[in-house]
Amino acid sequence: MIEVKYFGAVAEKTRCEFEKLSFSEELSLQKLLQDLDEKYQLESLTFSVAVNQKIVSKASDYTLQTSDVIALLPPFAGG
Repeated sequence: MIEVKYFGAVAEKTRCEFEKLSFSEELSLQKLLQDLDEKYQLESLTFSVAVNQKIVSKASDYTLQTSDVIALLPPFAGG
């Protein structure tokens, strides 16, 4: 089971801060993001993706493991 955490506008859109998802077959990061987009219509939002507290490209060919924690993060503001 993986945990997906939502922050900022993504949390507002999903109306939750996190959810746990189970999967029976190999799941890629791209497939997870596609599934979440279909479920929550996230295409209009800008966000970064972190896997286990490391920022990764949304297009990366990463295969998720059952213990992974994925975070969808709002754009960072500099200062």
